[in-house]
Amino acid sequence: MEPDFLASLERALGRRVEKLTRLSGGASQETWSFDGTRGGETLPLILRRAPGGVRVIPEGSTSVPLSTEAAVIEASRAAGVAAPRVRYVLKDEDGAGQGYVMDRLPGETIARKILRDEAFAAVRPKLARQCGEILARIHAVDIAPIQHLLPVVDGPTQLRAYRDVYDAFDYPHPVFELAFQWLEPRMAGAARQTLVHGDFRHGNLLISPARVEAALDWELTHIGDPLEDIGWICTNSWRFGAAEKVVGGFGDLPDLLCGYEDAGGGRVDPEHVRTWIVYGSLKWGIMCMKMYHGFLADRSVERAAIGRRSSETEIDLINLIIGGKL
Repeated sequence: MEPDFLASLERALGRRVEKLTRLSGGASQETWSFDGTRGGETLPLILRRAPGGVRVIPEGSTSVPLSTEAAVIEASRAAGVAAPRVRYVLKDEDGAGQGYVMDRLPGETIARKILRDEAFAAVRPKLARQCGEILARIHAVDIAPIQHLLPVVDGPTQLRAYRDVYDAFDYPHPVFELAFQWLEPRMAGAARQTLVHGDFRHGNLLISPARVEAALDWELTHIGDPLEDIGWICTNSWRFGAAEKVVGGFGDLPDLLCGYEDAGGGRVDPEHVRTWIVYGSLKWGIMCMKMYHGFLADRSVERAAIGRRSSETEIDLINLIIGGKL
C-alpha cells in the first residue's frame, strides 16, 4: 500500500518517487529510502520525516525541529563535515508532513556488522582518527548564522536536568549518587562553546569499507561543550561489546584525539574526556531507568530490554571513577 503522502512528496520535489521503502531503525523519526527521477536523472534519496508527519517536541526536551536539523547539516557540510546533502525541506503547504529529503549515501550503520564483518576489517583501524577529524570540523562550524535556531545546553545544565529526572523516580542508585557528586565540580565550566552534534556515536555514523561517510541523526544538536561529543562516542554503552576499544568499539582514544588536533580541534586532555565518559554512562543509565518506567506503563519488551541495562552503566561508572579505567 502506498503511503498517503506519496503524491504530495512528488509534487514538492518535482520528481517521480520510485522504490519508496520504510527503513527499520530510527526510534524517533520515520526514515524512507527512495529514488527521485526526473527526465533522465535518478537521485538516490532519503526522507527523514516526523512520525505520522507531525512532530511534537515534549516540554523540556532539547530536540530541535526537523527544519533546524536540515539547516545545521547544511551549515556543517559547508564547513567540510561529512554529512548528507539536504535536497529539500518540506513546507506546511506541501502536505507531506514535517521532514526533509537528503542524499542517500553508501554505507552501513549497524554496529555489529561494522565491528565484525570482514568487509570493514581494513577500515576499522582508521575510523577513530576519522571520527576525530569530523568532530573537529563540527566544532569549528560558524554558529553565527544558525545560533538563533539552537538551544544552549552546557554541562552543568545537562547534569541538573538528569538529576531532576533521576530524583523524580525516587529509586536510589548509590553508584549514580556517587557519579553526580564526582561530576559536579568537574563540569562546572567549559573552556569554550561550539556547535555540538549531540548524539555522535556508533550507530549514528554511516560507515563504508572506505571511510566514515556521514554523521547522521542531528536532532539533539545544540550549542555547548565540544567535549560532550568526544565523551559520548567513547561511552562503553556505544562500544557494543568491544569494551577494550574505547572509541565506538573500533578504535583507541589517542587516535581520535590526534585526528581531532590535526584537523584543528585543539589539544584535548584525556582526563577531561574521562569526565564526559562518566557523564555519558550516567546519562545512559538514567535513560534506561526511564525506559523501565515506560515498560511499567505499556509492557513493551523493547523498553524492558533497555531498562534492565541501567545496571551495566553502574559497573561502567565504578570502573571509570574508582578503577580509573576508560
